[in-house]
Amino acid sequence: MQMVIPVVTPEEMAAVDAAAPEPVEVLVGRAGGVVARAAVQLLGGAYGRRVVVVAGKGNNGADGREAARRLHRAGVRVTVLDAAAGHTEVPPCDLVIDAAYGTGFRGRWHPPHPRGAPVLAVDIPSGVDGRTGEASPEVLAAVRTVTFAALKPGLLLGRGPDLAGEVVVADIGLDVGRAKAGLVTDGDVGGWLPSRPREAHKWRSAVWVVAGSPGMSGAATLAARGALRAGAGYVRLSTPGAPPGDVAPLEAVGRPLPAAGWAEDVLADAGRFRAVVVGPGLGRGEEVAGEVRRLVRGCTVPVVVDGDGLAALDEAERAALPPSTVLTPHDGEYRRLCGHPPQPDRLGAARELATATGGVVLLKGSTTVVAGPEGPALLVTTGDARLATAGTGDVLSGVLGALLAAGLDPPVAAAAAAHVHGRAAALGWPRGLVAGDLPELLPAVLEQLGG
Repeated sequence: MQMVIPVVTPEEMAAVDAAAPEPVEVLVGRAGGVVARAAVQLLGGAYGRRVVVVAGKGNNGADGREAARRLHRAGVRVTVLDAAAGHTEVPPCDLVIDAAYGTGFRGRWHPPHPRGAPVLAVDIPSGVDGRTGEASPEVLAAVRTVTFAALKPGLLLGRGPDLAGEVVVADIGLDVGRAKAGLVTDGDVGGWLPSRPREAHKWRSAVWVVAGSPGMSGAATLAARGALRAGAGYVRLSTPGAPPGDVAPLEAVGRPLPAAGWAEDVLADAGRFRAVVVGPGLGRGEEVAGEVRRLVRGCTVPVVVDGDGLAALDEAERAALPPSTVLTPHDGEYRRLCGHPPQPDRLGAARELATATGGVVLLKGSTTVVAGPEGPALLVTTGDARLATAGTGDVLSGVLGALLAAGLDPPVAAAAAAHVHGRAAALGWPRGLVAGDLPELLPAVLEQLGG
């Protein structure tokens, strides 16, 4: 799986820099040239413009000073301020270039006030943690950030996206081909989505949704609708101990399951399906938990474990998950699974749970992280606050089930599902979007992506 936009941690970037076949001076020259061109573009020209470069003592500052030299030659009036000198504000200018500190900075920096001038950040806004996106209140918000060779997690997590503005990745000749994470794009998902063969039939992409509980049919219905609208050819919907609710999708095929011992019934017929979704609205009694554990342990097709299904996985069970199992926790569910909330290093948090379980983890958030015990992690940024409403996770579990049934490998299916889910929300109303709106928006997104 080739990733279009690699993501590397500050430590990984330091190793990439150290392995570069060219001297630092050459790389600084290239980086400074990129920054200077970005500055001229933001200024709408060079001659007579005023630029202040706030430069530190490391490579980040060297990039800024090189940009200053190039801008001066182009006719820009440039002032360079020492980042460590304690300036409280910059002189009047048309643009501030923040080249004070890079991704490896630790601590707190008090930048000079930009006095209303737009800010161009070099590699990452100074004071933003390159691994987590955490930042102190004083960090200068940039209108654009020029980062080199690869994205950094801090540009995608925490406050990083809000502070970085438009992010441009510049190639300066560094090899990031071994990056252990990548940002998912529309082009990636469009390339992953398989076309349906001419001889397709409904069982080639069948999904079994085991969800809901007596009197609680909403989550099951949303998951089934998500699977249907994401392309599942056949959806079987089962609620242990109860018939499918009156609002179950007309196209879903109801299959009764007993209130007790239902895992054996599912396992006996699961081989006809390409994926199973278990957990949304299922309830949390110990009997239910035992059935979930039996299903996950014995199923021979990929299983999406969501919602109440996650609460059923105790520590012993988590340590022996089949590798095709996909867990979809939000922060609260992650805490119940791991005994602690995910740390600000969300890449590390997702990898921790994936390593502990042997399965694939889709850690939901404003930036969703997908990680398996092996292989690169994938980050998804299409979702926004419209998804912060009850039931949207149930739809996501259905979409994921459909993409697994289409034949995508579990990590790819998880990332593609999160990406498509976020794109669907973006087609909805900025306020007032409800989970039931999402399934109807999915076909338009899939068509746009070419699936």
